Amino acid sequence: MLKALSNLTRLVQRPKPAVGRTPHDVVHRENKWRLLRFRGPAPRRYRTPILMVPSLINRWYVLDLMPGKSFIEWLVDQGHDVYCIDWGNPGREDRYLRFDDIVGRYLGRALRRTCEASGVEKAHVLGYCMGGTLAAIHAAAHPERVASLTGLAAPVAFDDDGILARWTKSKSFDVGALVDAFGNVPWPLLQASFQWLRPTLNLSKAVFLVDRAVLDRAWNDEFLDGFLAKERWANDNVSLPGEMYRRYIEDLYQQNRLVKGTFRLDGRPARLEAITCPVHVLSFQHDYIVPEESASPLAEKVSSKDVTHLRLPGGHVGAVVSGSARKRLWPLLSSWWAERDGGRPLEVAAE
Repeated sequence: MLKALSNLTRLVQRPKPAVGRTPHDVVHRENKWRLLRFRGPAPRRYRTPILMVPSLINRWYVLDLMPGKSFIEWLVDQGHDVYCIDWGNPGREDRYLRFDDIVGRYLGRALRRTCEASGVEKAHVLGYCMGGTLAAIHAAAHPERVASLTGLAAPVAFDDDGILARWTKSKSFDVGALVDAFGNVPWPLLQASFQWLRPTLNLSKAVFLVDRAVLDRAWNDEFLDGFLAKERWANDNVSLPGEMYRRYIEDLYQQNRLVKGTFRLDGRPARLEAITCPVHVLSFQHDYIVPEESASPLAEKVSSKDVTHLRLPGGHVGAVVSGSARKRLWPLLSSWWAERDGGRPLEVAAE
């Protein structure tokens, strides 16, 4: 028991681990968002860059959590040319940013700058969670620069029987009043809505830690840093521009326009059937945030002749950043992109 108390004391006193540490350059900056390009010691092997689109309400560094647990670091080490959008923090002046501003102009600019910086016509696009929804909508309306689309735990259908869907469709949920009152939707409110999906999650984490402390199972620096890095990300959330949130809720959650084929972006139809590039959909068996019935229609609705849909074990976050992800998910994604690189490997082509 003394050893367990000592372990728990170490956890309380331990400093927060550094996150987002893969070296990178800012290749574009606009308003609050930035486009990051990552670098590493490995030579670039593939022609087609990868643009990662994270959720607007979460920090980008979940994809670059920490050395040894970073998806981005691992991809760079494999020779991929990797970019990621850092959406930043909206200010009060951003409350009127529209869905079209972010998903049409900002995401379009990120794609264009990615292609320009890498000297190519198109880029692979990976959207994680809400970022996958935005990436799919952009690809449906503006396919010109999208070499392939990967939806990683990405919701596109919003008529499931989950708590979020039922809550946003209830008569008591007045999105207009919420936006008019707050301007930007506060991140504590957004975070609380996800915590309601699993009210006992924090208690389960505490029990898990105490259990490991008592039994001294893998209670070491690597375990502690990994746990604290994920907790730092989980509690480091971002408010959402009010007008963007209004349309996100009304058109997607309440009217399910994307799956129905009636959503528009920049005045253009954004129909999933218009997507013809290679599509990769990954859903997870224990994902309580994006259930399979919400993610699967991306594979079912597109017109692409090259569609891969993988249903993998794991949850919404753990399946993407865990040790098992490094062994299975990351190599699967890397191989999928490598097979669709659009040309010979760079070192072969240079000979």
